[in-house]
Amino acid sequence: MLKMIEAILAKRIVTEDIKTTGSKRLRGRLQVVHGKDEYSYTECAAACPVQAITLVGGKPEIDYKKCIFCGKCVEHCINGSLQHTNREVLAEIISDVQIKVEEEVRAKLGRSLHVRHLDAGSCNACDFEMGAMSNPVYDLHRFGIVFVASPRHADMLMVTGVVTRNLEQALRRTYEAMPEPRLVMACGACAAGGATYGSTYAIVGKVSDILPVDIAVPGCPPRPSAMIVALCAAADLLEKRMQEE
Repeated sequence: MLKMIEAILAKRIVTEDIKTTGSKRLRGRLQVVHGKDEYSYTECAAACPVQAITLVGGKPEIDYKKCIFCGKCVEHCINGSLQHTNREVLAEIISDVQIKVEEEVRAKLGRSLHVRHLDAGSCNACDFEMGAMSNPVYDLHRFGIVFVASPRHADMLMVTGVVTRNLEQALRRTYEAMPEPRLVMACGACAAGGATYGSTYAIVGKVSDILPVDIAVPGCPPRPSAMIVALCAAADLLEKRMQEE
């Protein structure tokens, strides 16, 4: 806090441009090193605790909705078959059209986006990162995106955590209370992939098992910059849907 105050006094402005790359130590998108034998990738896939790696034709395919970026696949791979990069794994729009979010965020949106957040059973890691979006460094409000208290005022439902049985009804009712057109974002590996805690009597599953999900944000937890990219994409998607009506 003191360092932030010093920066404000010294520079006046501390808000950063939204970037899709992090420090060199960031465990980001995995890079597949081609030319390795199939056995090398087998070791990588076997080490994944959430089964996010599958081998197709002897080559690994990563399901980033499940991936928790623990690094075990990289640690157990042979001869550097997989390596982490410092690039964010950006959100994926999984409704209407199968497209990837662009790596640049619009400086100004065509309209605002009102978001209702619901914690369906998270460990609070994603929620802490969400809170950081409103600080002076990220300044979410400059993009015209605000969080609201009532689902009746919301354009999009942003869900964190795997869906627990105790909160399944709350999730359904919150969604039903939202006006059309409405969007659903599954934020983090638990909400998007549902494999973090496995299958137990207390867990229903990932968000898409309950509601139609429009945007999935990978990460455990996602960085604030990745969330802002996804929210900006959601605002554009909502604008298109409203024009179609």
